[in-house]
Amino acid sequence: MLFNSLDFAIFLPLVFVIYWFLLNRSLKLQNLFLLIASYVFYGWWDWRFLSLIIFSSMVDYLIGICLSNTVKTNRRRLLLSISLFVNLGFLGFFKYYNFFLQSFVDAFSFMGHTINPQGLNMILPVGISFYTFQTLSYSIDVYKRTAEPTKDIIAFFAFVSFFPQLVAGPIERAVNLLPQFQRQREFVYGRAVDGLRQILLGLFKKVVIADNCAHSVNLIFNNYLDHTGSTLLIGAVLFAFQIYGDFSGYSDIAIGTSRLFGFNIMKNFAFPYFSRDIAEFWRRWHISLSTWFRDYVYIPLGGSKKNKWVSVRNTFIIFLTSGFWHGANWTFVAWGFLHACFFLPLLILKRNRKNIDIVAKQRSLPNITELIQIGTTFLLIVLAWILFRAESLSQAFHIYNEIFSLSLFSWPQVLPKNMIFFIGILLSVEWFQRDKEHAFQIESYKIPIYFRWPEYYAVILILAYYSGSKQEFIYFQF
Repeated sequence: MLFNSLDFAIFLPLVFVIYWFLLNRSLKLQNLFLLIASYVFYGWWDWRFLSLIIFSSMVDYLIGICLSNTVKTNRRRLLLSISLFVNLGFLGFFKYYNFFLQSFVDAFSFMGHTINPQGLNMILPVGISFYTFQTLSYSIDVYKRTAEPTKDIIAFFAFVSFFPQLVAGPIERAVNLLPQFQRQREFVYGRAVDGLRQILLGLFKKVVIADNCAHSVNLIFNNYLDHTGSTLLIGAVLFAFQIYGDFSGYSDIAIGTSRLFGFNIMKNFAFPYFSRDIAEFWRRWHISLSTWFRDYVYIPLGGSKKNKWVSVRNTFIIFLTSGFWHGANWTFVAWGFLHACFFLPLLILKRNRKNIDIVAKQRSLPNITELIQIGTTFLLIVLAWILFRAESLSQAFHIYNEIFSLSLFSWPQVLPKNMIFFIGILLSVEWFQRDKEHAFQIESYKIPIYFRWPEYYAVILILAYYSGSKQEFIYFQF
């Protein structure tokens, strides 16, 4: 079920009414209802894949109970290994089997041997990368004794499958989200209204920005051999806003929807295109995944506490793993490697923690130095996005070759002025709201209702105008 669909427009109010008006006196019934609603939401794509999320939930639920009853280190390690094997095994089988098989075939072909193994013709279960990491974090936290295991099976299954963030995050931690299923929730009008605003923001990013950028991006990348360097660069810039509008839009809708039901889930994007260096970008982009890799991979490997070589090694491991997490294609691995190279000078010079606070704090505009830093960082990010969007390394290299040629100075063959206008509006609003949780957070301004409501209606009318081409969210494929 898509957030930007009529099905969800019917589903959400129906679930909301039953949840608050019929079941508000029973926490257990609310949790059970959310679990059922989440399975309906997920099963809307393909009900057969419900078995995977149910099995994964059951494995980690039982492992959590066993860990609570076990003090022996060897047995605890064995239980954690089972969780890792099951969760990563499912993820590896469905997402990476054909990739490794094809890489194996290509390696033998390169050496002059021909083999014809049988691949798997199957659909990747939607959201498997997200809910796998979410349930896996529970087992790891219980093993490390940083989270208490639960015996409430309904609460745990609802935590794993919570429908607002099930398919594309944010990837929640058990220590934050699970306790919210175990205590009584209250409807807070102000939080619910702010949640609706964030949903409206997310829909604007998705429907107006992402889906319309997608038309030009697809036109350029699908016919990349016919375009000049300037047009290809425009395509890469538009893709930067397509993926930002698409993914951060999903997160906004997920966070806003969660607030309607009395839940607080973590912020996933913090205005990343205003970053002054790559390190700051990764503190502001897909925060739930970045912090997941930091806490469960980078720090256990030694982080940056040891010598410089270990820090460099761990940095490359994190970025390569992050790239591979995004998809079974060498382009994603190359994308991760390129970001590691961008990050490396900051790490070596110990400048990766320099830009912690928001840019131009307590100022309306950035200074010249900050403007150059933001522009340079954005350009590096855009160049890296080419690898993310390209279907093959050869396509990416061709695009790079054209961009770094004299054809870069020709007039672009594709220049969607309407998208430049809407991107400009989004960036302007985000700039002046960059110290807020989201761009439509306006409680502190005390804006009169006769100013607020015309703005809401204007956004809704724009959404209605551009809602004709409904597209799935990009991160569904991951």
